[in-house]
This record gives sequence, C-alpha cells and structure tokens, in this order.
Amino acid sequence: MTGIIESYYDAFNHGDAERMLSLLADDVVHEPCQGSPRVGVGAFREFLDHMNRCYKEHAIEPRILYSPAENHASAEFMLEGKYLKTDGDLPVAKGQHYRLRVGAFFDIAGNRITRVTNHYNLQDWIDQVSA
Repeated sequence: MTGIIESYYDAFNHGDAERMLSLLADDVVHEPCQGSPRVGVGAFREFLDHMNRCYKEHAIEPRILYSPAENHASAEFMLEGKYLKTDGDLPVAKGQHYRLRVGAFFDIAGNRITRVTNHYNLQDWIDQVSA
C-alpha cells in the first residue's frame, strides 16, 4: 500500500501517536538502533510515550522507497530534535538541539506496518548534545 510510510511520518511530524499506532500491525516488531526489539503495539506505545517525554523531533523530507511488491520500504531523512528530559544514562538534557541522519526499514503486510527498524549514529547525537 503505497502511502503508509508517508502517513507514518506525517503522523510522527504532527506528534499524533494514535495515528502512528493505527498504522501498525498488532504484533509489530520494533527494532531500535540501540537495545532489544519490542513486540506489539502496546510496547511501541510505551516507546512513543517515553520518546515524547524526552524528545521533540521532526523528520525532514523523508525519502521513501518501496519494494515492487510494496511489502518492504525504507526511508532516509534528517531528524531535527530538541532534548527535553534526561533519558536514562545519556547526557543531561538542557534543551539541546540536534540534527541526525536516520535510516528506517519497514515490513508491510495487510495494509499495516509489521516491522520498524531504525538506524542512526548514537555517538554523533551524544557529541551534539554534550557540546
């Protein structure tokens, strides 16, 4: 279904977690850049809640590619953000701004996203918010 990833990032950029979650399969697998995979919409909701407490982010002009069968997709974009609240053992949040290149990979089935995998350079982010 061409357009589901565009809808995902539109919802992300508008801070609309419910719309993002509505695009996911019940058993979605979320593979973050750091840490263990999460399974299920409930786990993804907890992740979004945490992220929204600690960060305010915006995906700049995602470039999205779909496989011919439209069951896989990828996106690349610059992520602009503001660090709002200290996240665990990461550097102390003081409202720092950052900009990162992000790659994301998706599986799609039954008009729902079944996998979200994100990749970015954590050390680059740490360097930016520590400067």
